[in-house]
Amino acid sequence: MMRINIKNIFTFVLAAVFSCAAPVFAGEELTWEACVKEASVNHPDLISALESVKQYEAGEKISFSGMLPQVDSSLDAGTSKSQDTYSYGLSGTQLLFDGLKTREKFKSAVENTKAAKYRFNYTSANVRLALRTAFVNLLKAQEALKISGEIYQIRRSNLELITLRYESGIEHRGAFLTAQANLAQAELEIAQNKRALEVSRRSLLKEIGAGSFRGITVSGDLDAVSGGTEKPDFEKLAEGHPSLRRLASLSNSAAFSVKAAQGDFFPQLSATAGANKSGSRWPPQTEQWNAGVSLSLPVFEGGLRSAEVSQAKAAWNQARADERSGRDSIVLALEEAWAAFRDAVETVGVEKKFLEAVEERSKIAESQYSLGLIDYDNWTIIEDNLVQAKKTFLDARANALLKEAAWVAAKGETLEYAYQ
Repeated sequence: MMRINIKNIFTFVLAAVFSCAAPVFAGEELTWEACVKEASVNHPDLISALESVKQYEAGEKISFSGMLPQVDSSLDAGTSKSQDTYSYGLSGTQLLFDGLKTREKFKSAVENTKAAKYRFNYTSANVRLALRTAFVNLLKAQEALKISGEIYQIRRSNLELITLRYESGIEHRGAFLTAQANLAQAELEIAQNKRALEVSRRSLLKEIGAGSFRGITVSGDLDAVSGGTEKPDFEKLAEGHPSLRRLASLSNSAAFSVKAAQGDFFPQLSATAGANKSGSRWPPQTEQWNAGVSLSLPVFEGGLRSAEVSQAKAAWNQARADERSGRDSIVLALEEAWAAFRDAVETVGVEKKFLEAVEERSKIAESQYSLGLIDYDNWTIIEDNLVQAKKTFLDARANALLKEAAWVAAKGETLEYAYQ
């Protein structure tokens, strides 16, 4: 039977994986504050929402202009076979009464602008959630690569110990092959974590609106979870949520639209005035002026006004129903997010205790195994538990930060520069 050269195999395995064992981070280091600052300027969703606000603000001014005087100027020059003609002048119209239709339209436009601003804040909250998620995931990926290096060292140390015992005839070949497989798995996890790190980098760059790839790392603490344990007032929190306030503004806008539609049943009264000069020479010398009022009231339009009022009332009823449904949904989402956040925070404490316990057991078990006081099967179970506990504790810490971000988003909190 051919004897395997254990030392050569061991040396080859170590050489193959050693280059992957120590994670190296390079590139620009970003803090959370730096990411927020960059996203506030570059994120396309925020830019789009801000431009939407500007559109509604312009629409508000357009509606208001209907209550102001409308002044036109004219300048004419012409010629014919008999003479030349010139004229210039000004004419103006001022709305006096239209059943308050124009005023109610302006009020509706004001509420629509408010709704657009609340939508901007809601978008900002969603951007913050996506940005925080990407930031935490990159922070976790960096830590995972470090932990995979630690696990590699554990597996390498185990293989060294088992190799010595196998060469001495104390340990069986299955234990040696299992230790080799464990080391190969540690190598694979390092490679996988490196790829995951690149994906997380790309994700964070997307959320800060970078536009192109660049080497980045993030600095932060996976244990930096904030928030008290006292259960908050979810109904009160819901009232300040930008999504609900947006629905309330849309409901108010719809109410003003009903009044504006009802204004069509009233006559429209306007004042007009004008002055001009005309003549066959330039500048013309003949002066003319006029002033008056005009009154108009549609007599028959095939039921158009009644249909418009019915349409506006239906839109208002829909908006009120949406507001009520939105409030209920937000309150539920708040309670769910808070419960998930508290569960995640408390899980971190439990997993930390498990990790501390299994680390202590691992130290004792390694000493016992090297002295032959426990067999390989019992020892490897403890070592596997140590590896798994390291991974689980990392997952728990990152999950607590992600649940915290979801709780902040559920409250509707925005990036630090929310639109005023």
